Amino acid sequence: MRWIWIDRFLSFESGKSATAVKNLSLAEDHFSEHFPGYPVMPAPLILEGLAQTGGILVGEANNFGKNVVLAKIPKANFRREAFAGESLTYTTTLLQLSEIGGLVAGTVHVGEELIAEAEIFFAHVEPEQFQKLTGSSENFVFTGNLKHMIAMAKKAA
Repeated sequence: MRWIWIDRFLSFESGKSATAVKNLSLAEDHFSEHFPGYPVMPAPLILEGLAQTGGILVGEANNFGKNVVLAKIPKANFRREAFAGESLTYTTTLLQLSEIGGLVAGTVHVGEELIAEAEIFFAHVEPEQFQKLTGSSENFVFTGNLKHMIAMAKKAA
């Protein structure tokens, strides 16, 4: 099963920054079990949405020619939980990009309130390495639909 933790991009500046939104609905599976009677979005899922936004930024900086995998989270801070009915805004900035990978700084806001921030390092993985890691030669993230979403965000800017 594939989980995408962003709904749409608000802005996308190639090689520089990306901003995406995730609208939280009580109908999402994780709210029924985390925690019963007090539905919050688990912190790892908040971080995953930020990582997806940043990983797409890193991938696009290389014209999606390299596989990008999350390699390390050097820093992550959470200030509060996220609740059903809220909209999370993921903002990422590409700090470094090299042959090895890319480092992204990101923030998560609900309205004007900062609820989380992190630095995330993504590694570039060669196709043969990717095959060994995943058992697939397909680029599982950078599909035509994703490229269309990014093109729409660039036009909106």
